[in-house]
Amino acid sequence: MRPTDFAQHVTDFLARYLPGERNLSANTVRSYRDAFILLLRYLRDEKGLPPEKVSLDAVDASLIRDWLDNLENRGRTARTRNQRLAAIHSFFRYLQVEEPSRILQAQRILAIPFRRYERRPVVYLDEQEISALLAQPDTSTERGRRDAVLLSLLYDTGARSQELLDLRVRDIRCEAPANVRLTGKGRKVR
Repeated sequence: MRPTDFAQHVTDFLARYLPGERNLSANTVRSYRDAFILLLRYLRDEKGLPPEKVSLDAVDASLIRDWLDNLENRGRTARTRNQRLAAIHSFFRYLQVEEPSRILQAQRILAIPFRRYERRPVVYLDEQEISALLAQPDTSTERGRRDAVLLSLLYDTGARSQELLDLRVRDIRCEAPANVRLTGKGRKVR
């Protein structure tokens, strides 16, 4: 069986373009990949189109809108919908350059707007709550001392949990001025 144009472009997009040319993180590439998995499942289950037969001609703005509506109808939030749409937008921005004959198709898909959603305000702990939280670990045990250090580090640096998990010994400097080098989302260092 000969691969479809859709299969070739999605493979190139995920395997070469995103990690190589755009230098996106592995987590971002996985997120984009997951959007295509959901799209292919939708095409298979709702439209009766098996993944091996999906062509670029089949993927138009109307289909993408239907898929996004299906995601929302299945309980996905507007934020999740927007994340999936961002992956599709990125693919069609890439496709405009790779297949100039599909610019109109790509622009119609790129015109699909993101949904507005209400951003929840960030809730902060007050001084007493922070003190109570930092006092929780039992510092008479090795695990408790570890937990106390981790909680203090999270508090002092404002690190995300993933940034803390990615922390290496080389990222910590104890000499004055002491600092911690965190690598966050998008490989941003702070």
